Amino acid sequence: MSKLHFTTKHANEATVQRNWYVVDGTNQTVGRMCAKIASVLRGKNKAYYTPHVDCGDYVIVTNCDKVRFTGNKLEQKTYINYSGYPGGKKEEAAGDLLKRRPDVIIERAVKGMLPKNKLGRKMYKKLFVYAGSEHPHSAQNPQQLKF
Repeated sequence: MSKLHFTTKHANEATVQRNWYVVDGTNQTVGRMCAKIASVLRGKNKAYYTPHVDCGDYVIVTNCDKVRFTGNKLEQKTYINYSGYPGGKKEEAAGDLLKRRPDVIIERAVKGMLPKNKLGRKMYKKLFVYAGSEHPHSAQNPQQLKF
């Protein structure tokens, strides 16, 4: 009688294949969209996902100025920056930040959903966010990512 022997395959930098995806942010809810983007950046959409290896894909987000918040978040949600100096705390409502710099909203949301270590910083570098519908990554032939 033969014994079955199964081994677990771990991904490494040589075996990972990275794809490029485009996400259209028009009428997308910020939190739901960013959670799915963070999952793709980590590589959880792949069969060979390995937590200690960066096996995620590149993600391009377009039309981030057309995302939406649910409820009263446009007026009530605040983004806080602190310079480190006394009196250096700055607060800005989500609606104001969406008008001024819409890409920051997506970047901060996705960054908060990634691991807080060297690996997470490496994953974050594969995110590209643009306010308009145009992006300079057409040479990579990105695929549309639908949620």
